Amino acid sequence: MSPEEGTGTSPLDAVSAEAQRALLERPSLSIRTRLGVGLLLWLVLSVGAMVTSIVLLDGVQAKLRIVGAVDRYAFEIQQARRFEKNFFLYRTNLEDALAQAQAAQEILERDGSSISAVVGASSVEVMRARVLRYESLLSGLQGTQPTADTALLRAVEAELRVQGAEMVDEAARLATQERASAETMLRTSQRLAAGFLVGLLLLVLFLGVFVARQILAPLNRIMLATRRIAGGDLTPITPRRRYHDEFSELAAGINHMLNELVRRQEILVQSHKLQAIGTLTAGVAHELNNPINNLMLTAATLQDDYGDLDDAERLEMASDLVRESERARDIVRNLLDFAREREVELEPLDVEEIITDTLQLAANQIKLSKVKVKGEVEENLPPVHGDRHQLTQVFLNLVLNALDAMPDGGTLTISVEKSADRGSVSVRLTDTGVGIPEENLTSIFAPFFSTKKHAKGTGLGLSVSLGIIKQHGGDIRVESQPGVGTTFAVCLPIAPVPAPARMDEVVA
Repeated sequence: MSPEEGTGTSPLDAVSAEAQRALLERPSLSIRTRLGVGLLLWLVLSVGAMVTSIVLLDGVQAKLRIVGAVDRYAFEIQQARRFEKNFFLYRTNLEDALAQAQAAQEILERDGSSISAVVGASSVEVMRARVLRYESLLSGLQGTQPTADTALLRAVEAELRVQGAEMVDEAARLATQERASAETMLRTSQRLAAGFLVGLLLLVLFLGVFVARQILAPLNRIMLATRRIAGGDLTPITPRRRYHDEFSELAAGINHMLNELVRRQEILVQSHKLQAIGTLTAGVAHELNNPINNLMLTAATLQDDYGDLDDAERLEMASDLVRESERARDIVRNLLDFAREREVELEPLDVEEIITDTLQLAANQIKLSKVKVKGEVEENLPPVHGDRHQLTQVFLNLVLNALDAMPDGGTLTISVEKSADRGSVSVRLTDTGVGIPEENLTSIFAPFFSTKKHAKGTGLGLSVSLGIIKQHGGDIRVESQPGVGTTFAVCLPIAPVPAPARMDEVVA
């Protein structure tokens, strides 16, 4: 006993269960989570860029304030030196020079803390000491008489020039340094803005790729799966990723739906098979009457005349009993083989052999319907890939439908040939019956649709047959003219040719 027989599950059930397990037992990583993480990272980057920009702008403003203070300081020193030169030339403007030096000192007192944050407190103290020394030298010149010691005045003038030049140079150096630092920070801010713009473009590109790969691609696969299901392929959807998300839940739901569809289709197939068995029973009963009557007559004769018969006659009558019993057994066996529920077994099949088995199964019904069957089979037909019993059920249904369409007898022509594209085998069943009205041609494959009168039939035969053929990768087409007849064409794909074995495999 196989595992499937022991557990009551079919191979398709096992595949479906494995697909469901693979879909649901993978690590969970939902689309909502991925979008949330992406937006959170974007928020962090945006806040970081904004904070960095604010810090840089504050730094630039501080640098500009320092540059302004140093420029004012340098201006005051330069004005003091101008008045200083007037004093030594014309003995005027000494008070103005002192006022400018005091103004420079006030600037250092007011903005010293900002300047010290850049150049250091020691440098500011040196600048402050130089201003005080410069102011002290200017104050020492107050009250100086024109007749004062020339050498002393020259010494003070020389020191004033040295102190003034050093203060101006220091201010110029500091202003140049701070301007360069401010320009660097501005360039950094510009690069940051450009980088933020590039990041925004990359984010848009990422979102496009994310939507295409994480949303549109699974949607496309689901759409293709629904088209495949609509075509009759009910194999479950299998996972393609290492994690499961909302689309995995959707695929699991579709797989559950497929399981229900398969289960219900099996019920429909079996119910239609039972209907076909009921149709065949009348012919089988009629056919069984002949061998049973022969058995009874022969047995009764043998019983009554046993003593008057020689051994040869007894042996001949026993052989008649065996022959008629085998005939009855074959009739019953064919019916039981068709009725027995089996697992789907796909294998290369000879279409002509399937048609022959089907006609043998319906032979009694054909005889009762007074229908003549003609066959046209192309030579060297390739095998098709399918399940023998399901295909027999399809062809039996089409044959019985043709017999119902010819209540007064007629001709059923069955032709088997390769299709025009040479990739499939076409079986055409043409009857000379009443035909199908044009308005019904588009509905005959719908479940529970029937044109038979007096509730003869459930309307499931063609629907179930089409589903079986679709599962085999084929199709059924119909052409009909009322009063002329109907042709059903069944197309079945050719079985793939197995690859030739390698020499090392043959040797092994």
